Amino acid sequence: MKTHLWLLFLKMTLKILLGELMKTIKKDKIAKLLDFLADKYELFAPTSKDGLVVSFERIEEGKQAKLRFYNSNEAPKKLFFPQSETLFSYSKGERETVPEPKTEQQRIIFGLKPCDTKSLSLLDKVFDTTDFKDPYYTQKRVNTIIFTLACNRPQSSCFCTALGLGPFLKEGADVFVVDLDDKYLFEPITQKGEDLLKEIPGLEEAAEKDISYSKELADGTEAKITTKIQLDRLKEKLDEIFDESVWDEIHQKCLGCGVCTYLCPTCHCFDIVDEQVNDKGKRIRIWDSCMYPAFTLEASGHNPKPTGKERMRQRIMHKFNYFVETYDEIACVGCGRCLRNCPACMDITKVIEQINNLK
Repeated sequence: MKTHLWLLFLKMTLKILLGELMKTIKKDKIAKLLDFLADKYELFAPTSKDGLVVSFERIEEGKQAKLRFYNSNEAPKKLFFPQSETLFSYSKGERETVPEPKTEQQRIIFGLKPCDTKSLSLLDKVFDTTDFKDPYYTQKRVNTIIFTLACNRPQSSCFCTALGLGPFLKEGADVFVVDLDDKYLFEPITQKGEDLLKEIPGLEEAAEKDISYSKELADGTEAKITTKIQLDRLKEKLDEIFDESVWDEIHQKCLGCGVCTYLCPTCHCFDIVDEQVNDKGKRIRIWDSCMYPAFTLEASGHNPKPTGKERMRQRIMHKFNYFVETYDEIACVGCGRCLRNCPACMDITKVIEQINNLK
């Protein structure tokens, strides 16, 4: 079985290298392409609210999609791990069985940036493991096809390349899309993506100049991201300074608002609460944040993380130490949302630089 899958992978790779599977479509026809997808699937795409906020929402028509954008304000993780999600309902006094999660309709997310697509592979390590599979999350993942849109317009706050990623990273995509100014280039990455492209009308064979231009864009865009982070001994450094006074300094600017964790595409802390009215109720999973005082508050009244110092240390340690120890990857994709939206202008790359510079 593994040999068969390996041969399929090699066959697809060869076709991609030869340009046989790549397709293009003129920009003035992209709305019709999205209309076609919306007729067959639940289609989610970047949309604009009041011309300012960009978020991924379900659309019914292709013209609703806003494909020229820097990145969405909200992380698309909400489409797999909603901010509030009812797990099941119950009635007081009656014996209830927990129902299986409802079967999700097949859906497409069109336009995820590479950093956000990568973030899903990190969430998979938490919610879809050999020992534990969250059925609410995994069912959404299985039923979703992802069109990743290359990031031609990185912002000054982006630092994906510092983490070994990049604005043209294809990992996790089913179809990789590149904006070529007057057209879009489609490259299937998985068999699901290849099969879907065969269904879509109006696509044309990609010309060699289209593929060459895509490579030029990739090189040029990556060069625009200049932030560097020293990662070689970061985990070990964090092990060494757990009890050091540097945390007293680092946390001073933090207001504890939690916006960094709520907008982060990889943060996944949650709480589970019961809401009951009379004899009926429901169990709900809601996002939580390690930056909140009540996050680790115990029933006894003891709180092992009583101040902002411990909570800031927890956030940094989780992303760059604990997650690395458990999954061998950093729980950050360099999207820059925490930099752009922090009301106190905290910069996580400067925090890491400060830690690295400790003697």
